[in-house]
Amino acid sequence: MPFSKSIFPTMVAGIVAAACAPAPLVVPADGEPTLAEVRALTERFQDVRTALAEGYIRDPFDLCDTAAMMGKPASLGAMGVHYFRPDLLGITEPPSPRVNGDGTHTDFREPSILIYEPQADGSLRLVAVENLVFARAWKAKGHKEPPRFHGIPYDTMVDDPDTAADEAHMFEPHFDRHVWIYRDNPNGVFTPFNPAVTCEHHKGAKMFPGHTASAPTDSDTTVAAQTRLHH
Repeated sequence: MPFSKSIFPTMVAGIVAAACAPAPLVVPADGEPTLAEVRALTERFQDVRTALAEGYIRDPFDLCDTAAMMGKPASLGAMGVHYFRPDLLGITEPPSPRVNGDGTHTDFREPSILIYEPQADGSLRLVAVENLVFARAWKAKGHKEPPRFHGIPYDTMVDDPDTAADEAHMFEPHFDRHVWIYRDNPNGVFTPFNPAVTCEHHKGAKMFPGHTASAPTDSDTTVAAQTRLHH
């Protein structure tokens, strides 16, 4: 069939429109809260005293987690200081040497972890919320895949004994999901680290017990680009 010149502009327009179309928006699954709802339900925790009063406890290692501490490029940024709800995490034993539990809580209406950024004046600023489930407990419930939030699988965190860093930050193997609703994250709302968060004002421990930060591999430099695909 002869090619019709009249069709060519239409084809070009269609190709350009498809190339420029925005990626599909991440939306809540049935029964999941929106990010706005999560924020509305957690805003009271901007005052860390409220978090403490409601059962959250400060990370007993007193760490402000950074990407470099986990062997990742420092340019990825930091997480911050974690405050946990032991009951929601299902903690069964203290670090010996790792934190273990049987928790499978995934409801972000009541996150099991709050993350704060230390400020120069010694105060703490809420930057993110998080849920964490222990891999063994999750699989024991019959799940074959990690939990999801807004369609995005949780990150799988397992320490690699062959590296100097601690990729699971002193926890047994687990799945976790960070949600950066209190600090814009150029790497994505669901990525582990945020380059807009700093630990420079943290006065506590600088590294996990018995560990040192390892130099990132060349493949680690692609992490930020890959994680942007998740939102």
